[in-house]
Amino acid sequence: MPLAGLAVVTVAMLTASCSDEPAGTPSAATGDTAKEAQATPAAPVIKISPAEGSSTVRPDKKVVVTAAGGPLEQVTVESDGEQVEGEFDAGRTKWVSKAPLKPASDYTVSARAAGGTTASSSFTTLKPEVELAVADVTPALKGEKVGVGSPIIVIFNNPIPSKAGKANVERALEVTAEKPAEGAWRWIDDKTVIYRTAKYWKAHQKVTFTAHLEGVQGGKNMYGVKDFTKTIRIGASQISYIDTRKHNMIVKRDGKVVKKMLISAGMATTRAYTTTSGVHLAMGKSNPERMISPGFPKGHPEYYDVMINHAVRFSNSGEYVHAKNNVWAQGRRNVSHGCINARPDQAKWFYDTVQRGDVIIIKGTDREVEWNNGWSYWQLSFNEWKKGSALDT
Repeated sequence: MPLAGLAVVTVAMLTASCSDEPAGTPSAATGDTAKEAQATPAAPVIKISPAEGSSTVRPDKKVVVTAAGGPLEQVTVESDGEQVEGEFDAGRTKWVSKAPLKPASDYTVSARAAGGTTASSSFTTLKPEVELAVADVTPALKGEKVGVGSPIIVIFNNPIPSKAGKANVERALEVTAEKPAEGAWRWIDDKTVIYRTAKYWKAHQKVTFTAHLEGVQGGKNMYGVKDFTKTIRIGASQISYIDTRKHNMIVKRDGKVVKKMLISAGMATTRAYTTTSGVHLAMGKSNPERMISPGFPKGHPEYYDVMINHAVRFSNSGEYVHAKNNVWAQGRRNVSHGCINARPDQAKWFYDTVQRGDVIIIKGTDREVEWNNGWSYWQLSFNEWKKGSALDT
């Protein structure tokens, strides 16, 4: 009996040893499945921000698309068929939009990652409580040619009170010239910013001003609603040199003398009657121009109310180059109330020739024109001018 039992145990052991695999080892089919699972990585996971269905997205918010587990192959963000520019990171696992979005607009986002994984989303940007837009650009009348000293004066429809808002807007302003020149913006109040070059514009060219305002935040709940472009034509380089002591005016066009005029300047008995010295710009002209004595009531000996022909304004303090038939004083004495007067035919020539933004340089008096008196922006050095920018330069 003991031997028989032993035989049974031995057979069992032999039977077990004839198996292809040890007991408890997975079958060949199970092992292949595991290897395939390891060889096939998980599909990339794509995430999109703003979230699907967002309805009050700020226009200055970035659209961000990321992929975990594989690179992004394509990202498209669009509204009304217009695509938003963006950039991938070095590993193409992240895409970020570059420009602000349009307010009150519907956007769709579609993304594709390696392996064919796709994702899509849609959202809507908010409608601003306060809309920001360009209200006016000067000087830029249709068909007008301007002088080489011309500023670009931009006025907005709403005030931009904070420096951060001004900086946002200033970064959105672009000036390109056929003959490039260095320039900078200066804010003179919450609605007005002015561009001035470091040196005079090169003559005979086009300058393009563009405000890329769409989606730009100017203040709390204030966003730009549309872009704005204006073309400015720079004409001849026309610079007038006035010497109040020699009582003459020399006009140069593109570097050549084209006119010499005898003039009479301010009599200088008071500050108001003293012509301002410095670098001025022609601001506008009128024929005739009504001139009324400042600060004197009707009946006062100093009171006047007259119509003057061919008047070209060059300050905000009532100064003009204009016609006057007092040839006895022109070239000899200064007898005006502060203006520059010339022989009527020569004053008409200047009136017909002058462009807004032409440079008028006056010397010989003890009253310097203030930089913000009219368009006398060239009274500031360019380094001083740049200090009025909202950007940290």
